[in-house]
Amino acid sequence: MSFLYLAYGSNMLTERLRHRCPSARPIGTALVPGHALGFTKPSVDRSGKATLIAERAQGIHTPGVLFEIEEADLPNLDKAEGAGKGYDRLDAFEVVHAGTTDPVMVTTYLAIETRAHLTPYDWYLALVIAGAHEHELDAEHIRALKEIGYQIDGDAARLSRREALRALTAHGHDDVHALLRPSG
Repeated sequence: MSFLYLAYGSNMLTERLRHRCPSARPIGTALVPGHALGFTKPSVDRSGKATLIAERAQGIHTPGVLFEIEEADLPNLDKAEGAGKGYDRLDAFEVVHAGTTDPVMVTTYLAIETRAHLTPYDWYLALVIAGAHEHELDAEHIRALKEIGYQIDGDAARLSRREALRALTAHGHDDVHALLRPSG
């Protein structure tokens, strides 16, 4: 058995997600109507991680990537996402399959707690941007990601940083800061 998973943050980068869930297979993109992307989920490393934030304004939506994942990988995904600790897992979250008006029920994770004024680390934001490029999300979304303020992670030994750099390199991104530079 498998399930559909919506990635909207660092797990959009296939290499990153496959490190956590070897069975992950991208099957397309989706839009999350009525939700904006924020980096307001507090992390134990003192940075902001991605979450979806419900918005009442018309026309607000966030793109993401749909993956099919074997249920045997769900405990690994829960652990990586901090299910029940940092994020709540939602197993019946409605999105719209890109290019259609068809609603799709997916599994995704939303922050339990959010805090304004958090910023992601450079490597974390680079993962999100690399994933958006890999799956050819719209240019406006990528441009908006590149405008997000970030902080440089001074801890070169941080395991999550090293794993992120490995995933980025595997996708041909040797220069994290090149991904972060505004286009044009």
